[in-house]
Order: sequence, then structure tokens, then C-alpha cells
Amino acid sequence: MFAQILGETTCGIDGVQILVEVDVSNGLPNFDLVGLPAMAVRESKERVKAALRNSHYPFPMTKITVNLAPADLRKEGSGLDLPIAVGLLCCCRLLDAEKVNEKVFVGELSLDGRIRKVSGVLSMIMDAKRSGAKEIFIPQANAAEGKLIHGITVYTANTLSEIAEHLQGKTLLTPLPKENILQNQQRVYHVDFADVKGQLVARRGLEIAAAGGHSILLVGSPGCGKTMLARRMVTILPPMTEAEALEVTKIYSIVGLLPQADSVMLERPFRSPHHSISGSALLGGGSTPRPGEVTLSHNGVLFLDELPEFERYTLEMLRQPLEDGEVNISRVRAALTFPSRFILVAAQNPCPCGYLGDKLHRCTCKQKDIDAYRRKISGPLMDRMDMQINLARVEFAELKEKAEGESSAAIRERVVKARLIQQRRLEQWGLYCNAQMGRSEVVKYCKLDDNAQAVMEKYFNMLHLSARSHDRILKVARTIADLAASEQITARYIAEAIQLRTSVSN
Repeated sequence: MFAQILGETTCGIDGVQILVEVDVSNGLPNFDLVGLPAMAVRESKERVKAALRNSHYPFPMTKITVNLAPADLRKEGSGLDLPIAVGLLCCCRLLDAEKVNEKVFVGELSLDGRIRKVSGVLSMIMDAKRSGAKEIFIPQANAAEGKLIHGITVYTANTLSEIAEHLQGKTLLTPLPKENILQNQQRVYHVDFADVKGQLVARRGLEIAAAGGHSILLVGSPGCGKTMLARRMVTILPPMTEAEALEVTKIYSIVGLLPQADSVMLERPFRSPHHSISGSALLGGGSTPRPGEVTLSHNGVLFLDELPEFERYTLEMLRQPLEDGEVNISRVRAALTFPSRFILVAAQNPCPCGYLGDKLHRCTCKQKDIDAYRRKISGPLMDRMDMQINLARVEFAELKEKAEGESSAAIRERVVKARLIQQRRLEQWGLYCNAQMGRSEVVKYCKLDDNAQAVMEKYFNMLHLSARSHDRILKVARTIADLAASEQITARYIAEAIQLRTSVSN
């Protein structure tokens, strides 16, 4: 007997359809699994055998061959247990092979026949829909993800017996209802910009960064509020669109970080890796590449605290994702591209002791130590920082100020308005914020009047700026103008953009 069942696995952050071919023929009892399976897939033979027996279904004591096509793609994960079991039930004539056509099965089997949760189900459902499948069966534990995709019928089950009885027409399963992703969207934050005292320049810089998607570096002595400000960045970002939410949810589903209680990631990610992180953990890697922190920060914020404490080699890896918005990783087994459009917020002290330029504490560092500390951040990486802001010590009078600062909600309202202006301007190019503009878009949308051009030329020559710095200043100035609802980039906006980029002394 021969049966073909559709299954799904993942490659990178995308789902890939697998054709599970099951052949049961005369011969000595043997179970061969071919088609480049990884260890977790090879072990499915024992799980499937025990699950069938403990679910009171016969296991054929003959020669069994299971092929996973395409054979040249390495199969990862445990989600192919269920289609293998369904294929064996078809070969034993307990299920009608015609009734499983255009149906996809995903799930890991326990030894007693229960169906366990697997990672990456959202990507698999999206691929199944794209491949033309009509129905997909997934574990009950993945039901939250199954409600998100329209256009395909999704069934959930707790056991192998429930699926078999459904396909036999005995006890039918109920399709999952579809969920409007953005319905009743609530954003509850435990931090707010109203808590911040002083630091008006840094607050302004973070607002501009949020409005235009720009990277920003905060430099200041210990305790001046760098980390406090950075952790409030996500509270002023605009709500994610449905496409953005699905994209982020798909990434977190793949790596198994999707919160159990949540069906979709509605809040923009905020990732803050420790400075001991490796390059593979930051960008992604492994024999079969997995997403790293830059991809987990996609559509959100990547915060690097104590920037010079990171390995220089690791930091240099950020150049491509900052420039291209994606990471290309090549390994012997696969070459994959991961999305990585994030806002980089970095923080550091001005020197090793942290008190260079502080009014109250004397810096104890030698000049050679200060120079060595600054050389940990390369010029090309610093050049990719759209804004570089010095933070001063907060005075006692500011701390005791009774009036609250401006709230995150008020700042976010301005950010959303600026983003809408940018989206209308850039949607024809497939872009959604000023930081994503290329050279051609900068030339078209960042035109300067005579006064602004004169200011730009003066400081370009005075500060010996690079061509990249020139374009990044223009993009920041464009965002400042958008926040002011101004079509024209004036000398005032250019001057502010230059000031925000060059306030950190080198």
C-alpha cells in the first residue's frame, strides 16, 4: 500500500511544504525514514510506532518506507510525526487516502497519542495557504496562531484519535474561528516618558528617532538616564499594522518565543542583549541558520547598552542590517535571508570611568585609555548612527519637580502623524519611514532651500562629513520637518539635524 500526505516544516522563518510518501510492502519488519531527516525527525519512527499502538491502532509489522520530499532539503523539527502517522493509517486502510487530499497535517506525537505543540506553526499555515491547501490540522496548543490566517480552514486536535475519527466521519472537529488581529488592540506599558525628569534634548532625539526610524547613540555619565530613556522608546512608536504584526509573530513562533497566552505580537519588540553576546546570537546562525537578536528586533527596537563593552568583531556585523534591513547568512546546508529592520538605540559612557566632562566628578582616566575606549567603536559604525547625543547630569531641582513630563501618549500622537506623512510619500517605493530612503529618494524628497543649502555646505566642510553622513543628516532633517508638518526643509531643521548628529565629541 502507498499513501501521500502533506506536511510542513520550516526553513529560516518561512514554512516549506513536505510531501510525506509512505509505502508498506511485504518483507521483514523494518522502518526506513529517508529524505534528509534531522535527528528529531529520524526519532519520529519510535514516537509514531508507540502513538499508534497506544491509540489502539495497528502498526504494520512489515517493511515500511517513508520518504520526505523534496529529498535534498534537510527536514528539521518534530512536526512531521502527525503526517507520517496519518499515512500509515491510510496504508492500513483505516483512513480513505482520497479524503486526506489537499489537507495538511502538523504536529508532534507523544507516546500515548497526544499531539504536542510545535514551533513555527504560523509560518506553516501561511505556506499551506500559499500552496493551495484547503485544510490544515494543527495541535490544540497552537490554536492561537491558527486563528490569525484567513482563507484556509484550520482544525485543532489534542490526540491522534480525534483526527482519525474526524477523517472517518465519526466525530467531526470544529474549525477554528478567525480572529481580527487588530481588534480590541490594547497597549499597556509599565513605563512612560512622563517618569523622565529633564533630558529635553535626549527626549527630542528619541522622538525624532521614533518618527523616522533613525538610529541613535546616547552618551553620558553613569546614572544620567540613558537606559531609562531607551526602555521607553517602544512606548512612543506607532502601533504595528496587521502585516507587521504577522511578520513579527511569525518570527517569534519560529524561535519558540511566542507567549503562551498571546495569539499575536501586538507590541513592537524591544530586545536588549548582554554585551557578552556572540556574533551568531546577534545576527543569527547555526548549522541550520536561526534568527538572531537583530531579527527578533524586526519592526521594533534593538538596545545595546554599554556599547564599547561588546566585542568589536560582533559590532561590525551590524553594518549590513543597519544599511540593508536584512541579514544574509550562508551555511553549507542553507543560505537564508532574515528581515532586520529595527531602530538601533545604543548607550555608552564617555570614558572608561564614566565621568569625562562631568561637572561634579573628576575623570580619572588617562588619555590613552580614553582613546582606546573610543576606538572600540569603529568609524564606519559610528557613521551609521543618525543621531549622537550627549546627556548631562540631571540636577536636583529637576528631580524634585512636581509636574510630570510629557507623557508617552502625547509624544506618540505626534510620531503617528509624522509616520502617516512618510507612508503617503514613500508607499510607492515600498517604504514606510524616512530612515529607509535610498539615495534616489533622498534627492527627490529632501530638497533644500538656499539658506538650508548654505548651512549644510558650511558644516559639511567644517566637520569633514562623509557622503553617508550628508544623506543621513538630510533624512533626519526630513523627519524633523514632518514632525512640524512642513513640506519644506528649512535651515532651522538642517541645523537641528546637524546638532543632534555631532553633539558627541570625538
